[in-house]
Order: sequence, then C-alpha cells, then structure tokens
Amino acid sequence: MATFRMVAGAALLVLASCGSVSGGGDGGTDADGDMDGLDGHDALADTSWYTDATHLDSGVEPGCGVLTAILRDFQTSHPDFEDYTGTEPYTGILEEELGPDRKPIYAHDGPTDQTSGPDEFAEWYHDVPGVNQTFLYDILLEETPPGSGTYLYDNSAFFPLDGVGFGDEGNEHNYHFTTEIHASFVYRGGEIFTFTGDDDLWLFVNHLLALDLGGLHPAVSGTVDFDGQAADLGITVGRTYDMDIFHAERHTDESNFRIETNIDCFIIE
Repeated sequence: MATFRMVAGAALLVLASCGSVSGGGDGGTDADGDMDGLDGHDALADTSWYTDATHLDSGVEPGCGVLTAILRDFQTSHPDFEDYTGTEPYTGILEEELGPDRKPIYAHDGPTDQTSGPDEFAEWYHDVPGVNQTFLYDILLEETPPGSGTYLYDNSAFFPLDGVGFGDEGNEHNYHFTTEIHASFVYRGGEIFTFTGDDDLWLFVNHLLALDLGGLHPAVSGTVDFDGQAADLGITVGRTYDMDIFHAERHTDESNFRIETNIDCFIIE
C-alpha cells in the first residue's frame, strides 16, 4: 500500500511497506518488514526545489509508477549547449560516486571533448539565477502490456519545456534543458532498468555510477542489470537503495527519452 502527501507543492510518495525514508540509514525496514537501516538511502541535502520550482501540468496523477523530474531550462548561449556534437556515448565525464549532496561530480580539471569545464557543468544540476530556470515534471511509467510486469515511459519527442522558461528561442522546440530525478526502491532481485535516449544520461544506484551514456549522441540504449552489477553497486536483496538519474538535452533537433523497467514502485523524494 502506498500513501501520499504534499510537501510544499510537490508530491512525495512514501511506501508503507518500506518504512521511514529518513536519512542516516537508521529506523527503516527491509522488504520483509524487519527493523533494519536503509543501507543505500540518504535524504537530499537541498530540497529548495520543492518550494521554488513551478510544477508543470503533465496530466499525471501521483502513484507508484511516477517519477518526479527536476527540469532546468538553459539558453542556447550556454557554452555546454548546442556547440557540441557526437555520434556515440562519451564516457568518463563524471566521477564514479555521487557527491554528499547526491549531485554528480565532474571528473576533470578542465574541458573535455563534450564539455566546457567544471564551472559550466556545475550549473547543469544546481539552480543558478539568470543561467537556468527550474521546473518539476511528472513522468508516468505504465505497465505495458497490462499484467506483464514491465513498466514503460516512451517519448520520442520529449520536450516538456516548450514555451516556458527561456522559451524556444526561435527553434521548433525548447531543446536545451537538464533532467534530474531522485528516487528510492526496494531491491527484491531480478530488477533491470533500461534507458534509451539522447543526449547525456547517467544513472546512479546506491550513489555509484551504474550506467554512463554521457556526451552528445543520437538515441542509444543502456541497461542496468541489478543482479549482475550487485557486487559493484554494493546492493543486497531486501534492502532499499537510492536511484539518481541525470540527463541533458543539449542539441537540436531530436529528444528521445525512454525508460523500461520491471521495478514496479518507487519512493519519490
């Protein structure tokens, strides 16, 4: 059973079967209901986006299969947007572990073939007045087909910020934005998570990099096999772990965003 409450205008989903989602790893329950810590869960250090961001109407009702995304709109003039191109993922832009604020850490002292440098990248997932504008947007994963145990969001025209923020800047769509998602899930064994899209995509599980599709590229796919990667990610069946997703749409003229998973419910922060 899931219960919902509103926190400063944003939907917060708490799974009753998972116990507390407070940080620090104490006082939660495992999948069997035993009192144990939530090994891979840390509360977000900065939740200002709950109060400061406009929650866009995506027509989605709160539920277990909903991921609430933080979208930040950028102008074409930002040095990391529109100027870069690529034909395949460019890995290694980020450190393998998230920072203490559950934000990605840029892994270089200066530019790469796909980024301008640490200062510019730091703006991607932080609110910077005059540089970006922040919005919330709900993404619904629907069981497809019904009864299959596979949950899908598939959008080959992912332009949630058309006409808002800095606007479309003379383009057909608003092509320059980042996406940030923070959630938790109970690892029961057998989970997979596949993302297909462009441009950059990094997925962290238990604060460790599980999928690296960074850089400018056409739509490509990558899959996290939780059982196959369990040792590297430090995850154990029956525990609750954080999942943090960081995406960027940086270049005209396509925007694909597809998630397919057998994770049936998320704890949304």
